Amino acid sequence: MLLRCLSLLLLLLFAPAAHANKLMAAGAHGDVAKGSFAVRTTSEWNRLKQRPGKFQEVWTIDGERLNQLTFFGGVPAGQPLFHERDKKNNPLPKVPTDLLSIDIAPLLQSTYQTLGSAVNFEVTAQKPFDMNGRKGVRFEYRYVSPEDEVARMGEAVGAFHGGKLYLVTYEAPKVHFFNRDKAKFEDIASTLTIQPAK
Repeated sequence: MLLRCLSLLLLLLFAPAAHANKLMAAGAHGDVAKGSFAVRTTSEWNRLKQRPGKFQEVWTIDGERLNQLTFFGGVPAGQPLFHERDKKNNPLPKVPTDLLSIDIAPLLQSTYQTLGSAVNFEVTAQKPFDMNGRKGVRFEYRYVSPEDEVARMGEAVGAFHGGKLYLVTYEAPKVHFFNRDKAKFEDIASTLTIQPAK
């Protein structure tokens, strides 16, 4: 337990906050993930410059290793959730054209496993979720990051609409950070609005 706490302390001390390029103040934000979402926040977040995929936007408070909010904005059917690393030999799963709400969590799981970014990934809870009038899903999950061997927990909301996946995930280390900032994610999830391209 002491070793895990020390590991988290080191992560905090050396969190890549320098990557944050824009402060997202508390309030309304109508152009998230290239305009795919509108949200209202009750706290400050940092929007990171780097994107894990063409349709993503990442926010954090203390650094993405300590609390990470990822908006997957309108990922079209036939596309992966993240940039391909080895498309020829180890292609990422693609968003299917007939994606059901109950299949969103397994899609995220198989994507993480293909990337090698999660060990012992487990979906721990799943229930229906209304994403501003669109039938979706809310689920919780946990995994161990092989990069730093830290146990992480996650919560996500998602919906498949107009042939595109709209997904928002919140992840943080199980020790301290996940529970500390979970309510901030829940505030965002409760105000989340999909803005499909016309």
